[in-house]
Amino acid sequence: MNSERLARDIIEELRVRGHQALLVGGCVRDLLLKRAPKDWDVATSATPDEVAALFPGSRLVGAHFGVVLVRMGEAAVEVATFRSDHDYQDGRHPASVTFETDPREDVLRRDFTINALLLDPSDNLVLDYVNGQQDLRDGIVRTVGQAHRRFAEDHLRMLRAIRFAARFAFTIEAETMAAIQELAGEIQSVSAERVRDELVRILTEGGARRGFELLDESGLLAQILPEVAAMKRVPQPPEFHPEGDVWTHTLIMLELMGKPPLTLALGVLLHDVAKPPTFRVADRIRFDGHAELGARMAAEIMTRLRFSLDEIEAVRALVAGHMRFRDVQRMKESTLKRFLRTDHFDEHLELHRIDCSSSHGQLDNWEYARRKLEEVPPEQLRPPRLITGEDLIARGYRPGPLFREILEAVETAQLEGQLATSEDAQRFVRENYGK
Repeated sequence: MNSERLARDIIEELRVRGHQALLVGGCVRDLLLKRAPKDWDVATSATPDEVAALFPGSRLVGAHFGVVLVRMGEAAVEVATFRSDHDYQDGRHPASVTFETDPREDVLRRDFTINALLLDPSDNLVLDYVNGQQDLRDGIVRTVGQAHRRFAEDHLRMLRAIRFAARFAFTIEAETMAAIQELAGEIQSVSAERVRDELVRILTEGGARRGFELLDESGLLAQILPEVAAMKRVPQPPEFHPEGDVWTHTLIMLELMGKPPLTLALGVLLHDVAKPPTFRVADRIRFDGHAELGARMAAEIMTRLRFSLDEIEAVRALVAGHMRFRDVQRMKESTLKRFLRTDHFDEHLELHRIDCSSSHGQLDNWEYARRKLEEVPPEQLRPPRLITGEDLIARGYRPGPLFREILEAVETAQLEGQLATSEDAQRFVRENYGK
């Protein structure tokens, strides 16, 4: 059973038991936009205890807020009791809620009009108390009720407004945007994890350029990613970057990347993050060491936003290595093979393609690396070791720094095609390092 079927069955069962029940929120919005909903949510007049009693195995996930998670196999649906919220005090949660029987009261507490629609699946009748259908038709993100109040209740809603406008290519209504601009500093009180999750969605759902333009316009960018905001008005050498400053270059890349994996999206966003602090003018505009410094800055930013260690390392490697492609056609065979076998090299390759396409347009190094990756068999990129540490111990070497030097030298000669057998490797060690 899928989540849509489960949601419809839940509504039918609740109605048989005398309760009101409707589809609500994002799934209704997506259905009206003719998009496939990711999640299915139900709103009902039944209390959480009544819902839990009707669906054995369900779980209270927000007992105080009347939310019950109903599961059946792989399908899951959140069922929420109609409620009104009171006295938000922490910029996220209401201090108290009142369970309601009128769906209108439930709608009036929600964030945006496009997310505050109810749908009766039996006859596809939409209940619209906030003019959300018109805002969907007009492509507008507008708060339910007074914008300052909605954002004061939950400061993360400011980022959610940006995300919805970016995802659907909508406009943020003027009063709503003005409230975000006035309250942008309040985003500092939101947990890093919640901010991170919204940024991830903005970066990966297909409207990243629009999202970051709105983050900048709203004032939120300077609050959560000041290192990215610093890219604005940092000039670049026109012979390599005719498109303009670092910010413009990054926006074009965000647009070109489509719906990328998370680490590639962050690599695109942060690959030039160190250009502002390394900017200098000599014979031309230069950014000496920006890849190395950028890798450290990217790791610091992602640590601040509570990304996982694996994600941080993947993005750090993308930023650190994005300038290596300029030398790819001059690399020794061993250096090239080691480069091609870099973890997630497909993302390094794609970052370079987008980088070039959004600036000078020259893709010869990308073509060369891509062709080499296709031509070189995997066993030549990662050949079996011809000699091991145990072999070196047997020859009388003591474990230590020399071990790594010898093993790396043997592998380099092997990748260069100079060694093919373990006998070749032993002779190489004997001739170059003695007994």
